[in-house]
Amino acid sequence: MLGVVVSLFIGIFGMARGGDFNARNGNRMMRWRVMLQGLALLLLALAMMLGSKS
Repeated sequence: MLGVVVSLFIGIFGMARGGDFNARNGNRMMRWRVMLQGLALLLLALAMMLGSKS
């Protein structure tokens, strides 16, 4: 989840700042955020399934 927050803030600050950084890395940061969110949801679901077996 920390990775999601970091990639989100890098993307937001890059977009707000604009310029060359955003042009080169804007889409990449969005893709990383989406992938990390999917991983976080998968890990959360796995933790809930393992925790409910007791």
